Amino acid sequence: MSFPDVAASGTRLELQAVSRLKGVTSKSYVGCIKNLEISRSTFDLLRNSYGVRKGCTLEPVRSVSFLKGGYMELPPKSLSPESELLATFATKNSSGIILAALGQHGEKQGRRQAPGSSQPFLSIMLIEGHIEVHVNPGDGTSLRRALLHAPTGTFGDGQEHSISLIRSGRIITVQLDETTPVEMKLGPAAEGRTINVSNLYIGGVPAGEGTPMLKMRSSFHGCIRNLIWNMELLDFTSATGYEQVDLDTCLLSERPKLVLHEEDGELPPEPQPLPSPVRKACSNYIIQGLCAVDRAPEYVPNAHQFGLTEGSHFVLPFNQLAVRRRLSVQLRIRTFASSGLIYYMAHQNQVDYAALQLHEGRLHFMFDLGKGRTKVSHPALLSDGQWHTVKTEYFKKKGFMMVDNQESAMVTTVGDATTLDVEGRLYLGGLPSEYRARNIGNVTHSIPACIGEVTVNGKQLGKDNAESAFAVSRCYAAAQKGTFFEGSGYAALVKEGYKVQSDLNITLEFRTSSENGVLLGISSTKVDAIGLELVNGKLLFHVNNGAGRITATYEPKAPNTLCNGKWHTLKANKSKHRVVLIIDGNAVRAESPHTQSTSADTNNPIYVGGYPADVKQNCLSSQTSFRGCLRKLTLIKGPQVQFYDFSRAFDLQGVFPHSCPGTES
Repeated sequence: MSFPDVAASGTRLELQAVSRLKGVTSKSYVGCIKNLEISRSTFDLLRNSYGVRKGCTLEPVRSVSFLKGGYMELPPKSLSPESELLATFATKNSSGIILAALGQHGEKQGRRQAPGSSQPFLSIMLIEGHIEVHVNPGDGTSLRRALLHAPTGTFGDGQEHSISLIRSGRIITVQLDETTPVEMKLGPAAEGRTINVSNLYIGGVPAGEGTPMLKMRSSFHGCIRNLIWNMELLDFTSATGYEQVDLDTCLLSERPKLVLHEEDGELPPEPQPLPSPVRKACSNYIIQGLCAVDRAPEYVPNAHQFGLTEGSHFVLPFNQLAVRRRLSVQLRIRTFASSGLIYYMAHQNQVDYAALQLHEGRLHFMFDLGKGRTKVSHPALLSDGQWHTVKTEYFKKKGFMMVDNQESAMVTTVGDATTLDVEGRLYLGGLPSEYRARNIGNVTHSIPACIGEVTVNGKQLGKDNAESAFAVSRCYAAAQKGTFFEGSGYAALVKEGYKVQSDLNITLEFRTSSENGVLLGISSTKVDAIGLELVNGKLLFHVNNGAGRITATYEPKAPNTLCNGKWHTLKANKSKHRVVLIIDGNAVRAESPHTQSTSADTNNPIYVGGYPADVKQNCLSSQTSFRGCLRKLTLIKGPQVQFYDFSRAFDLQGVFPHSCPGTES
């Protein structure tokens, strides 16, 4: 459709079709519409609209938002021996495909080679906060990789970042913002070879596309704009295909949307009054409530979240001579946890040491000058999720601790030693996995806590001079109990495989602002499996004992109840061939007609919040990763009750244990 003589009074639309009529496209219409009438009633297209603006100038679209796991395919552009690629992106997620340029499989001696062996491709991916660029020129040589780390720790910080890729013969140079460029050198055969592209995707790839080549499959979540290929600023309206994108916007989270409830397959009513015949025809449709707005979290400056894994830690250097006769360590801490190691320092032989631990919600300061351990305890309960200022000190054979200006009892040091001889390393928040602290008991795992403003004898220590850092993240300004899933990954538990068998109870709590997302999946190499997922605002519990899938579906009475950003309780019970799903006390049931098939013989890990692209899930209909918070995941088999701590997962992607943004609701 074209509009050669459109008046300026018209309205430009770039809107997602909301009709669910069969045969009606769900892709965005880009163009102009004016003088819309239904039954002689004129409609204001600017009212209650998104992606619509006054005027009918059809301008190129240079930006696109990916918020629901989609992708965009553009006309292919080849990477010649002298070429350049530029783009700008912004996201709050740590992982996602930014660009994937895929070629066709190479042919050699009349036979097709193994998948991915000589297929030319270029990919730009955000992986765990850093950028990876992979290039295969298709000349049969090995894959070339470039890795670019963010100076602030992650490129998923909600800020705009610019990436440039310049090819000059065999040399490909990649640069992010103003950071130091990274070079890749292709093989000699690639000197004059053009990397031919048959499919150019941004933001993600369709299901099954690029599987042998791409390191990851997660779609980008955020905004990509100003894509320039060989000095040509690309127009996204030229896309040959796309799914779940928002054109001409630059959004980092979903905006409120109108959700339509369909019963008879007719069009929903317009917000303006309609003539009575039309109003009657539309009387079976209601505008549902909105999902909660997914607001970007705010962060605490100069503070860090520990406990993402058991070995989460900082190693901060300090002057070891300054603490020989007096040690004073002060910090601020916020935690919901009851136990964990807050800090530790020791001599190389660990005879002299000092440590601060949380055990059963209370603080214990221990130190040894080489003649025996001295222990100072404080009665204050710390596990309340509030900020506390903690100070530990030893001086002149005395030790004490202070919490929010409340002092503990003074304790006299054991033995006649007068100096603390330790290495100048403060282990903050936990210990490296290879380090074994011998004299401080069992509380050596990382403290699930936010810690900031650390000083040793009055001198502030910061991450900028850290000797080592592992599994440490930013602290949410407002936090609550739970684990945050950012919508791009998963948590994998029980590496050896979990056996569901005949009976199982699953309980958990969740909160989300999305209508779709995988909660949990356990599968097998055959068809046996179980799955929990959100699909279009409903919660589904699937079970397959080998004789076919059965599903218990919970559909809330009030629309979009499950994506209202509040906590919901879930209980899923499998008892042989029967299943019961209970959401916030409301139960739904399902039963298999095959009463002799009672056991789900699973042997794969438990995947929570999503699953890898190369893992098959027989009882999940969606690949959409969960975005929101989970807590209190428990699996019960008879007398065996197993609570799962996400920080102990054997694989974590886009998951942040022990801290959930927002206040309790």
